[in-house]
Amino acid sequence: MGTPRRGFGGSGDAGLGESLAAAVVMVLSAALPARAMEFASAGSPTDFRQLSIEELANIDVSSVSKADQPLSDAPAAIYVITHDDIIRSGAKRLPAMLRLAPNLQVAQVTATSYAISARGFNGTAAGKLLVLIDGRSIYSPFFSGVFWDMNDVPPETIDRIEVISGPGAALWGANAVNGVINIITRHSRDTQGVALDLSGGARERRASLQYGGALGAGLTYRLYAETADQDHDVTAAGQDTRDGWRQSQAGFRLDWAPGADLLTVQGDIYHGAQQQEVVDTQVVTGHNLTARWSRQLAHGSSLQVQAYYDYLERRTPGVYGEFLHTYDLDVQHSFTLGGAHEIVWGGGYRRTDDRFPVVPGNITAAPSVQFFSPESRSLDFGNLFAQDTVALAPNLKLVVGLKLQDDPYSGLDALPSVRLSWKASDTALLWAAVSRAVRAPSRLDRDFHQVLGPIDLIVPGNFQPEELVAYELGYRGQPTARSSLSVSAFYNVYDRLRTFEAPPGADFPISIANEMEGETYGVEAWGAYQVRDWWRLSAGANWLREDLRFKPGSRRLGGLNVAGNDPKYQASVRSSMDLPKGGSLDLQLRRVGALPAPASPAYTELNGRFAWALTEALEVAVVGTNLLHAHHSEFGDSISNVQIGAIGVDTARSIVVDLTLRFGG
Repeated sequence: MGTPRRGFGGSGDAGLGESLAAAVVMVLSAALPARAMEFASAGSPTDFRQLSIEELANIDVSSVSKADQPLSDAPAAIYVITHDDIIRSGAKRLPAMLRLAPNLQVAQVTATSYAISARGFNGTAAGKLLVLIDGRSIYSPFFSGVFWDMNDVPPETIDRIEVISGPGAALWGANAVNGVINIITRHSRDTQGVALDLSGGARERRASLQYGGALGAGLTYRLYAETADQDHDVTAAGQDTRDGWRQSQAGFRLDWAPGADLLTVQGDIYHGAQQQEVVDTQVVTGHNLTARWSRQLAHGSSLQVQAYYDYLERRTPGVYGEFLHTYDLDVQHSFTLGGAHEIVWGGGYRRTDDRFPVVPGNITAAPSVQFFSPESRSLDFGNLFAQDTVALAPNLKLVVGLKLQDDPYSGLDALPSVRLSWKASDTALLWAAVSRAVRAPSRLDRDFHQVLGPIDLIVPGNFQPEELVAYELGYRGQPTARSSLSVSAFYNVYDRLRTFEAPPGADFPISIANEMEGETYGVEAWGAYQVRDWWRLSAGANWLREDLRFKPGSRRLGGLNVAGNDPKYQASVRSSMDLPKGGSLDLQLRRVGALPAPASPAYTELNGRFAWALTEALEVAVVGTNLLHAHHSEFGDSISNVQIGAIGVDTARSIVVDLTLRFGG
C-alpha cells in the first residue's frame, strides 16, 4: 500500500475526483435527455418546508401494522425521521441520520463502525435491532447485527425513516427484538430532474449525482451515483488509527403504475476500501436487486409480492473473507372482514448461502486462527404471519398478531403480540402491548471456532434463541395545536441471553451459550413545539435500567458486560429556524451518559447546519458536527466482547461545506 497517509485519494489510490467523474459519466450518459434543461422550482430547496405539528402527527407510517396508517393512530413507540429532518441536519450517512431519533442509542466506534441499538444491549455486535431498506433486511446472518459501513442510502432519495423502539416480531420476525428501523425511499416521480451534491472539509469529502426522468405515463425512474472518503480518526493520545475509508455506490429505481397495479424495481452496487489498524486494507463489495408488485383489490383489500437478491463480500487479504448470497420472497394480503376486522396476513421464504474461507496455510501451525466450522452453509428460513385489528368500539381497537418462524438452527417458534389502543380524543392516543420476540442464532453463535496451535480456544456450541417478553404502555398526542408529545414506558423480561462458557474446572474450550437472564425497564419521551411559524423546538430523552444476572452454574466469563454497553440516560434538543432571504439554521445538542465497559465518560456535543438558498436551484450550507470538542470518546478505547472489529477511537470535530444544485423535472 505504500506509506500510510491521512485518508484516501492520493497517488496510490483512485481519488475522489476520478470517482466523481466516473459517477457523473455513468449517470448522465444513461439519463440526461437531449434537450436543454431549464431551472424549475420542483425539488428545489424551497420545497423542503417543514410540516406543521398537526401534519407531522398524521404522517402515514407502515412499520407498525404493515399497512399505511396515521402516526397518531399507531399503537407503538415510533419516531419518524422525515426527509426534511435529514436534509436540514446535513447528515449524509445512515448512522448520522439515526442520531435524530431520540429512541435510539448511537455511538461511533471508528470511522466506519457504529454501535446502534434501542432499549439497551448496544455494541458493534448488537443483534436485537432489525433494519430494513424498502423491505430488504440488511442484518447480517454472520452475527445477527448490521454492518453500518456497507449500507448507504443517499439523503435525497429517502422519504422517511420509521424507528420503532420495542419488539416487532409478530410482523417482522426474529431479530425484531428491541426495535425495528424501516428506511423508506422516495417514489421516483418525486425525484425528477437533476440533483448534484458536493461536500468537503478537512476530514471528509463526498459527491453525489442523481437524475430522475419519465419514460411514459405512470412510468418514472431514478438513477444515482455517489462517492465519499473519510480520513482516519485519532486515539486519545492524538495518534492516527488507520481507520480511514472510501466508498463508491450507484443505483436505480423504476416505478410503473398501470391502473390498479404498482411495480417497483430497484437496486444498488457498491465498492469500498477500509484501512485497518493492524492488518491490510479491507475491501467491501456488494450489490442487490429488489422487485415489488402491489395491487389494490376490491373493497379496500390489497396484495403485495416482493422478492430480492443481495450479495456481499468483505475481504482482508490473507486474514479474513466473507461471501454471502441472500434470496428472499415475501407475500402479503390485507383485507377487511365484517366492518370490524382489518386483517393482514402472509408469509415468506429466505435462503442464505455463505462462505467464510479459512486463511490459507496450516491452521494447526498458526499462532491463533479464527474460522467457521463448517466453512460454508446454506440456510433456509420460512415464516407465516397474521394480524387482526379489531374495532371493539369506535375509539377502542384490539390488535392481535402471531408469526410462526422456522429457523434452521432452532426449529419452529411462535411470536405473538397483543396491543390495545384507545383514542381518548381526536388528538390523544393511549396504548398498551404485550409481545414475545426472539433473537435467532447466527453463524457466530453456532459455528465459530478459534484455535491456538493444537489447542481449541473457542468451539461451536448449541446456542438457542434469545427470548424477550415485553410489556409496554404509551401515550401520543397533541396537548395544544402547536405541540406534540409521545411517552412510552417498558418492562422487558429476557431469557437465554448470550454468554461464554467453559467446562467445569477448565479454562478452555469456550463455547457460546445462553446462561444469562434478567429484566430491563425504562421510559422514553419526545415532543415538539412550534414557537413561531419559522421556529420549531423538539426534544427527546430516555432512561434505562438493567438488572441482568447469570444463571446458576454459569462460568460468568467476561462478566455481565458481555450483554452490552449502555448509558443510563441520554437527552437531546433540536432547534430548526427558517431565516429571511432563503436562510435556515438547525442546531442539535445531545447529552449521553457514561458507558461502563468499554468505559466511556458522559459527554455533551453540538451539531449544526447553516444553509442559504442562493436561488431556487442552488443552496450552500456549512455543516458542523461535534462542535464542542476537538475530539471525544463515544464507545471507549478498549476492545470488549460487545465489539466486532477495531477498538473504539476518539470521534473528531468536523466542519464541511455543502453545495447542492437541483434543476429540471
